[in-house]
Parts: sequence; structure tokens; C-alpha cells
Amino acid sequence: MSDGRVNADQQQQQDLVKAPVKRSLTLLITTYVCLFVGSVASSLLAKFYFVHGGSSRWVSTWVQSAGFPLLLTLIYFPRYVFKTTTRRPFTRFTRRLVIFSVLIGFVLGFNNFLFSWGTSYLPVSTSSLLLSTQLVFTLILSVLIVKQKVTFSNLNCVVLLTLSSVLLALGSSSDKPAGLTKSKYYIGFVSTIGAGLLFALYLPVTEKLYRTVYCYAMVMEVQLVMEFSATVFATIGMAFDGGFSEMVKEANHVFTKGPTVYWTVAIFANVVTWQLCFAATSGMVYLTSGITGGICMTALLAMNVIGGVVVYGDEFGGVKIVSTVLCIWGFSSYIYGMYMKSKNGEETEGEYTGVKTTEDGGDMEVEMGKVKDDVAAADDRV
Repeated sequence: MSDGRVNADQQQQQDLVKAPVKRSLTLLITTYVCLFVGSVASSLLAKFYFVHGGSSRWVSTWVQSAGFPLLLTLIYFPRYVFKTTTRRPFTRFTRRLVIFSVLIGFVLGFNNFLFSWGTSYLPVSTSSLLLSTQLVFTLILSVLIVKQKVTFSNLNCVVLLTLSSVLLALGSSSDKPAGLTKSKYYIGFVSTIGAGLLFALYLPVTEKLYRTVYCYAMVMEVQLVMEFSATVFATIGMAFDGGFSEMVKEANHVFTKGPTVYWTVAIFANVVTWQLCFAATSGMVYLTSGITGGICMTALLAMNVIGGVVVYGDEFGGVKIVSTVLCIWGFSSYIYGMYMKSKNGEETEGEYTGVKTTEDGGDMEVEMGKVKDDVAAADDRV
């Protein structure tokens, strides 16, 4: 009699676990689609600003984070519009969480500035491939900060993607845009590398921070604080450099496509796509890990390279072809490794590999493929 009751309880727990896990897979796919769109579009639009007469690196930095109010829709709509959760936004926010979010936000703001500096000098294809150098440092820092396990799959992927960047660096001297001095080109080269290194630190640090949050909505709340801090950093730079008055001047007298295209495409569309990219990055890190998020982002660099060639006519010679192939090869090998791990039965009943969901209040977690089941409040899911 007791055995039957135990089996019934176990079955009830499994039924309660399955629905959130399935929703997590849907959320993961949706997040990566947003990352794909945001990454490719933001890279092309960032270059669009400079190609057609924009020159302020502070303006380019500011638009990368100024869209943080858009995150309020992801934070408040689930409770007040869609009625999918009873959790009030910004609950369980500790002083420590706020402080770390603000500090990481300022680092992110400086990273955005370095990226803008590099984008202003380098072709989209070159800057995109250079950013893949962050991956090896992401793996190293993930091992040190979050105790990431090094496997053949992720190590092979990191080696291939890093090799693609090394090949690009060796053949990049002939890739300078017309009229750009060698010194400015190398400034852009070094700035882009610096942006990649800072982003390599950002991924495992945010992964560790997200281990203290309780649901996906809370991730967006932390992201809002980070982006607000990054915007403060960029706004201070804009104020001292005269960036706001320069925006008006650029729109009316400098931008070759006219003021309407300047405000709608070069500014507003940039703001939206960058926010989509950063929000999706945070979601990927939370649902999987920092190294997986970095690998997924790096895999999109091949699309950025192709986009730069198609939209802006960037040179696509032998070095970039080989680099792009290595980029695709590295990501494919990583996906294949995850597939083989799943096929070989390394998942056990009730587990889901590669997706993490932390529900309201921590009542139930599916974390990195391991189920922690306390289903007392399983009917209140985000």
C-alpha cells in the first residue's frame, strides 16, 4: 500500500517536472533566435552608422545600452498582461545583487566603447572574426570562476574558433579600408581584441551571478540594472564629448541618408537590436552556461562575416574563407558532441541536458541537466 503511494507521488513529481522542462526547451530556442537576429542586425547597423557619415564613438556606445527600458516589457508583461506568474517584479533583490549588477554594467559600458572604437575602423567581417578570440579566455575564466568542466567537445571548438582568428590576424594587413592609416587600423584591431577579452570575463561572471537568481524574469531584471549602468557610463562620455549636440549635427548636416534614416535606422533600430542581442545573451547564459553562450555567439560570427560581404562589399578572400569554415566547423563539432552525449544515454530519467530553469522562489530547478525537485509550489511557473 505504501509502495503504491510512493510510486504515485513519484509519478506526480515527474509530471510536474516535465512541463517546465518542455517550456524551457522552447524558451531556449526562442532565446537563440533572438540572439541570432540581434547579433547579426546590430553588427550591420553599427557599421551602417559609420559608413554613412556617423563619426561619434560615444553615440555608437550609447545606443548599445540605451534601450534598457524595453526590458520592462519582459519584466512586467508576464504578471500584469499575460497573467502567467504571480511573482512581483524585482522581489528578492538583495543589496549585494544590485551592487554586482551595477559594477558589471560599468564594465559592459567600457566593453561597448571598445567595440565601437574597433567598428569605426575595421570592416564588419574583420571585427566579427576578431571577437572570436574571446572564446579561449571565456573557457579559461569559466574554469577558474564557475569550475567549468573541460571536455574534448568544448576544447576542440575553442581551438578551432581561436585558430580562425589567428589566421585572420596573419592576413589582415591588406584588409584596411581605403584612406585609413595603419596606426588607426591597428588601434581598431587592438580595441576589438580588448572588447573580446572583456566580454570573455563578462560571461562567466554573469553566469555565477545568475546562480543566485530564481527565474528567467529575474535575469531580465538584473540585465536591466546592468544596461542602466552601462547607459550611465555612455551618457557621461557623451556629455563630456558633446555627443548629444553632435547627434543633431550629424542628423541634419552630415549623415548621407538624411535625418529620417538617421533617427529611425542608425539610432532607433540600433537601440532595439542591441538590446535584443544583450537580453538574449543573458538568457543563453542563464539557461545553459557562460561557455555555451560564448560558443553560440561565436558561431554567429560567420553570419556577420557573410553579412558584411553582402551588405557592405567587404573583401572575402582566402583567409576569411578558411576562417569562416573553421568557425562553422568548430561550432558544428560542439553541437555534434552534445548530440552524441545525449545519444549515448548520459541523460537519465527526469533529466534534461543543457537547459537550466529556476522557477519562482526556487521551488523546483532543472539546472544543467540535474533535477532538484521540491514541488510544493509547482503550479506557479514562469
